[in-house]
Amino acid sequence: MIDKKLFTKLQKDYESYDIGRRIIIKHSNDILKLSKQAIFALHRENIEDSKKKLDEAGKELKYLEEKISQEKGLDREGSYLAAVEEFVEANLFYQFITTGKVGEIKGFNIGTNSYLGGYSDLTGEIVRRAVFLATNRKYKEVAKCRQAIEEIVGQLILLNLGGYLRTKFDQSKNSLRKIEDIMYDLELKRKK
Repeated sequence: MIDKKLFTKLQKDYESYDIGRRIIIKHSNDILKLSKQAIFALHRENIEDSKKKLDEAGKELKYLEEKISQEKGLDREGSYLAAVEEFVEANLFYQFITTGKVGEIKGFNIGTNSYLGGYSDLTGEIVRRAVFLATNRKYKEVAKCRQAIEEIVGQLILLNLGGYLRTKFDQSKNSLRKIEDIMYDLELKRKK
């Protein structure tokens, strides 16, 4: 009754995918961890350590891109997508801190959703940066943070985002509200 040749092929395909999936999960976790460490280093103004962590994460991502090209479907694994999005966020934040601008991350196959999620999450990191700057009385820099968040939200609002990206967009709008509150508080303190 059962086509044993077909079942053997299915078993082989499944086992191959499962091995690939385990590799993706392991290396994705490494990328996620390194990207978070890079962001943490940036918040501590340790640019050199952040760059080192981003370079390590980039090597891991290149390795995974090669693995993914060999096995159909691995690019849709949740751990991989989360790692790429965190990598994007960390790279965009690095660009923002070191150049004041954010743009394309060259040399990687990064999908649209990963960019959009990374940009949305970037706004939260910029708010944290603004709090640090405000604490150190660098008010002009706080204003630059507000402008950056406003630009990001302004671009995201042009899209009809749905699903998890809608939730991330709502979080970016919340970041805009937070930075506006910070700016308001700074203005009140200046007038005293």
